[in-house]
Amino acid sequence: MAGERLKIGFIGAGNMAEALMKGIISAGMAKAEEVVASEIVPERREYITRTAGVRTVSDNIEVVRSSEVLVLAVKPNQVGNVLDEMKPYLTSAHLLISIAAGVKISFIESHINQGVRVVRVMPNQPCLVGESASGFAMGKCVKKEDKETVQKVLNSVGVAFCLDEKLLDAVTGLSGSGPAYIYMIIEAMADGGVLAGLPRDVALQLSAQTVIGAGKTYLETKKHPGELKDMVTSPGGTTIEGIRILEEAAVRGAFIDAVEAAANKSREMGEKN
Repeated sequence: MAGERLKIGFIGAGNMAEALMKGIISAGMAKAEEVVASEIVPERREYITRTAGVRTVSDNIEVVRSSEVLVLAVKPNQVGNVLDEMKPYLTSAHLLISIAAGVKISFIESHINQGVRVVRVMPNQPCLVGESASGFAMGKCVKKEDKETVQKVLNSVGVAFCLDEKLLDAVTGLSGSGPAYIYMIIEAMADGGVLAGLPRDVALQLSAQTVIGAGKTYLETKKHPGELKDMVTSPGGTTIEGIRILEEAAVRGAFIDAVEAAANKSREMGEKN
């Protein structure tokens, strides 16, 4: 399946689903007219068809019947009811990819027929601009080619790593919640620029581009972040003065604690289903 065009359907057509659709189509994994999505809101169906070119329907079962790969993209509290509705039509021929946050593979498998191949994915918001950082875990019936298919789907909108399911809480705390931390950094650095005299719009652009540039520099050079930091930090210069302030404020420790706290919260939420 990994080397062929996908017969892929989406159960739910929200923002994440839309991003995945467009990524899959852009990567040539499926033609727009070959993708089908179910969505209960008529206005959303019209929007998805108009902007992505995919066929949209109001019936989940129609999607199941016409697809081999299914992306489950409904709200976490809807997963059980949606799976119960789909169960009579799901077979071992289906690969079910769930992007429902916090919903465990065991919960999904308990609501479907044995043999359905289940993969749980934790994507993140930058999926919307093709820069997602995702983790995914495989259920007990998944085949080797299914892993390759999911990897290719997720790579179409960013990067992805196959992990044990128990590590998806850490993925949630880091890359799942992480964009919010970075937006806070962008806003705070821009505030500093405004304090120093820059116009707000210029400060925000400079701040956001600095974040993009630093991330890209690490990804392309693979130099340790500490080494890259040292390259910017001249003796007695401006950068070391700024770093001193950040270290006095324990910013590094605060980020570590934030990731850990978000991961722990994800773990607590997962235990409820």
